[in-house]
Order: sequence, then structure tokens, then C-alpha cells
Amino acid sequence: MKVEVVPPNSAWREEFSAESKRIALVMGENIVTIHHIGSTAIPGIYAKPVIDFLIEVKDINETDAQTAAMAAIGYEAMGEFGLPGRRYFRKEQPSGIRTHHVHTYEIGSPEINRHLAFRDYMIAHPDVAQQYSELKRELAKQYPQNIEGYMDGKDEFVQMVEKKALEWQNDH
Repeated sequence: MKVEVVPPNSAWREEFSAESKRIALVMGENIVTIHHIGSTAIPGIYAKPVIDFLIEVKDINETDAQTAAMAAIGYEAMGEFGLPGRRYFRKEQPSGIRTHHVHTYEIGSPEINRHLAFRDYMIAHPDVAQQYSELKRELAKQYPQNIEGYMDGKDEFVQMVEKKALEWQNDH
């Protein structure tokens, strides 16, 4: 899989908003909140051009019954996809380029807090966000066809920032 990291794009926020409305229509009453997460939610940094959604739902099992509705708007259901308690959906263009990831968790899941703490910390600490941006650019050059190498290269930095973010969040 090609690893592409692109400059920040103001259209990401608009795309999140438009796609959130489509998702909300098909998932309906089960949705509590839809959050924009991932690098496209952090202003001013390079990112893979994939919009990440974190959806809090009332009942995670009800999400399983919504896979046909999600498929109708272009999403492939991936189940937990390695993370217990999550329901993961992904959307690709006909060319195979991935455009959207939907991470769905039941309200109260600690994973929700972890994702939001990381995002909010990066927004509040633009210097750290720029370090992350530079790391992603370097890794994309180093691993242009190896998504696993790219992800592994980010892991230590992400873990360190996530720890700081959770501590920071507890202080605020």
C-alpha cells in the first residue's frame, strides 16, 4: 500500500462535516457523538489524506446491525479489526485509495478518551504537532510502499505523546 503524506488541507474539516451527516443518517439514534480524530483533525500538519471519525454509540452491538446501511454509503465493515470493543469501517474510492476510517466505540470506552486526549493535546501544543508532522513526512519518504513500516515508525512517538496527553487532560 502506497504511503502518501500531504500538506494540510482546509477541505478536510468540510469533508468531515459532510460525511458526518451521511453517517448520522444511516446509523441514526444509536449515535451519541461523532468526533473528527487523526491527523486531518489537527490544524497545520501533514497527514495521510484519510478522514478519521470516532463515533460514540449507545450500543456497540447495534452497530453490527447497521453494516448494510454503512455499505450503502460506501463503507466496508471490518468488525473489531484487532481492537476489542471497536467496530471499524473503511471507505475507498473505486481506484482503491482509502478516504475514510470510522472507529466506533460504545459510550464510556477508554479508547474514546485516549483518541480525544491525543487530538486535543496536539491542537493545544502546535510545536509537538509539528514534530509529529515532520516525523510522518520522513517516514513516508523512508517507507513509500510499506504502511507497516510507516506505522511502526510512528508508534514510539505516538505512545509518548499519548501518555503526556492523558496526563495533560487530567490536569485540565
